[in-house]
Amino acid sequence: MPDLIETGRAPTARHRPRAATALAALPAAAPVSEVWAALGEAGVLADLYDPAGPAPGTTAAAVDPARLAALIGAVDARGDNGITLSVLVQAAGALPVLAACAPATGPVRQALEETLSGAATVALAATDSAAPGSDLAGLGTEVDISADGLLLTGGKRWITTACAADRLLVLARHRPGRHFTSFTWVLVPATAPGVRVRPAGSDLLAGSATGHVELDGVRLPPDHIVGRPGRGMALFARHMGTERLAGALWTVALTSRVLADTRERLTRRHGDGRPLWHHDAVRQRYAACLVQVRQLRALCESLGDRVTRRQDLAAAALLKSAAGLVADPVLAACAQLQGADGFARDGAQTIRAEAGVLGIGGGVTEVVLAAVADHADTLLTELRS
Repeated sequence: MPDLIETGRAPTARHRPRAATALAALPAAAPVSEVWAALGEAGVLADLYDPAGPAPGTTAAAVDPARLAALIGAVDARGDNGITLSVLVQAAGALPVLAACAPATGPVRQALEETLSGAATVALAATDSAAPGSDLAGLGTEVDISADGLLLTGGKRWITTACAADRLLVLARHRPGRHFTSFTWVLVPATAPGVRVRPAGSDLLAGSATGHVELDGVRLPPDHIVGRPGRGMALFARHMGTERLAGALWTVALTSRVLADTRERLTRRHGDGRPLWHHDAVRQRYAACLVQVRQLRALCESLGDRVTRRQDLAAAALLKSAAGLVADPVLAACAQLQGADGFARDGAQTIRAEAGVLGIGGGVTEVVLAAVADHADTLLTELRS
């Protein structure tokens, strides 16, 4: 397959109709489980994986950036930011981890196949009750691994899809200490005894089914370990880039949608006897937003393959921080330009508040910028080449 991402001829538009068609028959209020099922039944989820084959040094195919962009764009077009968030985390966070570790048979393989087909949903449960979101090494959820099976205890907070998930992909500590080899992924059925899920209690991103999870002495067979014990954090770091790319792609889709709506409103509203769109100050502020979004899209197209196929952590950090730096200023400008209309239910002001997740989920922007600084020498060399 030609490397269309590197040449700038990203085939996003070619892939999007399939995802859009899969969702067209769903009612506007369809929950995430129905949206996910429609995408799976249409083969859109299985098609996310690059037909060029496994990424170097791995056995699992990488997510194709253009197909991921098409999926996120089609889901975002429905206008429910919570559902888009849920689809994003499952497709770009949980699925790559499962795909990298699924053996030929067993519960992990079954979870992968059912999730890809849309028959089941899975929540990525990393953020811990015992530690701030960015401090995964400090998590307190523990798994005791023995010949008899697994014993899981702890809690997870602000877990996307938790309230609608059939399974939870839980990051747990299997031995003391903050070393990256102290952590393991465990596949937990949502109905297993000792699992309790409660809604997170927020009016924002309601469609995401976000919840808090309690794990009280959950016992599971040994084959519910995902990958090798001690490889949990390394596996997460390797695939976290795909979720960060997905966040940047969603930022492009979301801000583009709101910019289009804002421009349409500006052409209809009048001030001083002419449409607001024809006022120079309005046009300049709007144009600055448009430039930022186009720049972010170009960054996604140039770095997408490096993130998904080469696991380039510097590129992923660059995309994640860029998304955080673009989303709020652009959406704030749109909300201001829309005036009182922005305060309507599900209006620009609400969208801006919900989009705050783009600067928090998957790493707070300020923390990720520190990672960009860590790679300054490499990034400067690229700029000069």
